[in-house]
Amino acid sequence: MKQSFFSKDPVFYRSFFKLMAVIALQNLVAYSVNMLDNMMLGSYSQNALSGAATVNQIFFIVNQIALSIGNALIAIGSQYWGSHQTKPIRKVTKVALLFSLIIAVLIVCVCIEFPEKLIGIFTTSPEIIKEGSTYLFVIQWTFILFMISNLLMAMLRSVEIVKIAFYISVISLLVNGGINYVLIFGRFGAPEMGIKGAAIGTLMARILELGIVVIYVWKIDDRICLFNEKFLEGIRGEEGRKVWNSFFKVSIPILTSSLLWAVSVPMQTAILGHLSADAIAANSVSSTFFQYLKVIVIAIAGASAVIIGKDIGSNDEERVRCDGRTLSVLYLALGCVLGILLFVLKDPLLSMYRLSAQATLYADHFMMIMSVVMVGMAYQMPVGVGLIQGGGDTKFSMYLNLISVWGIVMPLSFLTAFYWKLPVEIVVIAVQSDQIFKCLPIFLRFKSYKWIHKLTG
Repeated sequence: MKQSFFSKDPVFYRSFFKLMAVIALQNLVAYSVNMLDNMMLGSYSQNALSGAATVNQIFFIVNQIALSIGNALIAIGSQYWGSHQTKPIRKVTKVALLFSLIIAVLIVCVCIEFPEKLIGIFTTSPEIIKEGSTYLFVIQWTFILFMISNLLMAMLRSVEIVKIAFYISVISLLVNGGINYVLIFGRFGAPEMGIKGAAIGTLMARILELGIVVIYVWKIDDRICLFNEKFLEGIRGEEGRKVWNSFFKVSIPILTSSLLWAVSVPMQTAILGHLSADAIAANSVSSTFFQYLKVIVIAIAGASAVIIGKDIGSNDEERVRCDGRTLSVLYLALGCVLGILLFVLKDPLLSMYRLSAQATLYADHFMMIMSVVMVGMAYQMPVGVGLIQGGGDTKFSMYLNLISVWGIVMPLSFLTAFYWKLPVEIVVIAVQSDQIFKCLPIFLRFKSYKWIHKLTG
């Protein structure tokens, strides 16, 4: 059926905004688990704040890996869901779970073996390294828990079950906040543990998250029924080899693309961290709030991937094009709203932190820059991840990140910081510049419609 330029289907809008709202709320609350550590430690001491923020750069990479594997599962699963098949989703989920577990264990082993060297990548301050090592000693165990629970929630999202993830995140936040308050500051007769108390609170929250989602998938879910058969059934032998191959064909480019970008982010943070203690504290604060709004953008991309995958699975390419055009315009409008919001809220947000005068000035300037960056990111990320990658074109983002991040942004950031020795504000602009200039190639790729790929058969 010939579609109009923009979608006029009220079901499409209801489905998208419902998914976006619930995923955004879930992401905001989930991110608040780490955000709460930063805020409470920010009122405890600047070194504790910087130590936790530095370790969270490692968690950021873990988070990107988890999101990549989840996005691969959603890209495949939502297409099967669009064609009303759930048994293949069960098989792909098992493969993705095993893959996630292997990666998580490897990361934890690296953290156990080289904690101070990992943190030393991002800062040279002995005080921050000491605080960060204490935090990492506990937090590293949350990586395994997080990757498994995130994957299970991605499985549910691929079949449009999203509310449970929100409820889990709310419970997790409340538990984390309560334990943080008691253990960081030593309330109700508990010892004052500082940064270690924040880590214990996060660990308890992640354990609870995983327990709830496993119980839901095991006892309540009636769409995929993951545990209604032996775990290895369907993923061994010749049949299993096909499932593994199809999953890796989609997941490896997505994972590579994400890692190319994700590894650059803490490296860019390290560039700022080697400039001055005030710069790293300011960047910790400004990037925290930027990341807080970024989870909304990630939610938009996540909702779009489910909608587009389902459209492709239903074999209606005209609908895919129409829905894609509509979503791309919505992204730009939402990006403007988020950019204005960040700019308007920067002063009251900064007033919650006890920073030096120079660090406060840097943070104010950084957040003004981030307000502009937000608009570009809110367009290019959902189009690139939600539509193009979610539509089955998994290699485009990989090549784009290789060229833009490692061919342009990283060399430019290094030169502005260490060779030309420009002001730190200019360094931040260089660090974030890809969020703007990636918009053009992503727009051209989207407009070609060559990203529409059938992954299920």
